[in-house]
Amino acid sequence: MDTHQQLIRDGFKALGDGNHEPLMGLFDVNVVWTIIGNTRFSGTYNGMEDVTTRLLAPLGELLDGHLHITVDNLISDGNYLACQGRGESKTKAGGTYNNTYCWVYRWSGDKIFAVTEYLDTEVLTASFGT
Repeated sequence: MDTHQQLIRDGFKALGDGNHEPLMGLFDVNVVWTIIGNTRFSGTYNGMEDVTTRLLAPLGELLDGHLHITVDNLISDGNYLACQGRGESKTKAGGTYNNTYCWVYRWSGDKIFAVTEYLDTEVLTASFGT
């Protein structure tokens, strides 16, 4: 397993334990994060301030506790790392948010400067609305 793969595994493990810093610390301050689809969270976020303000904070307000990600596959090619995973969490509305994902990370050194996130948009909409 290469270094980037281990950093992602460790970051998701810490996230499930309630510590977001190891994962969030991997992203460059100017990261471009794109979520595919037509959901309330789909679109492109420019920089960690935008990611935090328009994505992570609103999502955190909907979740009851931490998102737990199980990493199923990691595939590396040069500066790219694809991560397939499954997320499990509860919503504050009393439901669940259990989704499948594929993140494609583009690295520069030890920082991620671009990510494209694919997920089951129907699950997201069923859990959180439009």
